[in-house]
Amino acid sequence: MNHPASFSSSRDASLSRRSFLKGLGVTAATAAANGAEALAADLAQADRERPFGPGETAVGFVLDGVRVQARVEPRETLLEVLRTRFGHTGAKEGCDRGTCGACTVLVGGTPVYACMMLAVAADGATIETIEGQAIGGRLTPVQQAFVEKDGLQCGFCTPGVVLSVTALLRKDPRPNEEAVRGACAGHVCRCGSHPRIVAAALEASGVKTASQMEVVSGGRHHV
Repeated sequence: MNHPASFSSSRDASLSRRSFLKGLGVTAATAAANGAEALAADLAQADRERPFGPGETAVGFVLDGVRVQARVEPRETLLEVLRTRFGHTGAKEGCDRGTCGACTVLVGGTPVYACMMLAVAADGATIETIEGQAIGGRLTPVQQAFVEKDGLQCGFCTPGVVLSVTALLRKDPRPNEEAVRGACAGHVCRCGSHPRIVAAALEASGVKTASQMEVVSGGRHHV
């Protein structure tokens, strides 16, 4: 014999499970519908995109303020095209696997590893290299600060670092040391010039440092 309270409890539990399963079904159906809509949107976008290859294809972009065009193979990277087609050799091929940062250029104002970007993907983009920074031989404040703070040794990675710092200062004209280190985190300077790079970036932003060693120690121990 079921106790009324037990019966009521069992019935409520049954309804609760049924309601839960019903709700779950609605949720799954909604998720499936949303997924289908997203897939349809992706397919529509793919249909709108211009196919490239398999042979050479024409791409165009604005390079350091000048509109340029080139015929490239779909497998060619932006770095290869910049260096071999346009003679912009400031971007270097270091690791060739998106690790060292020596190939950094600005695409739409954002630092990008040019060795990891296909040239066809840059079609229509605005690209800045180190060659386009100094106008008429006049260094930018960032470049000048790198010279004054001796922010380089061999100079192999310097063009990419300068561009990353330039992008940072455009977004944040008065960054702190942490922000500078974050912006330069994608660069590996094997000469060990990182402390002077940070000092140069802060100098370019107008933040005065007492000495290079102040930056070396993170400001904790002044020399």
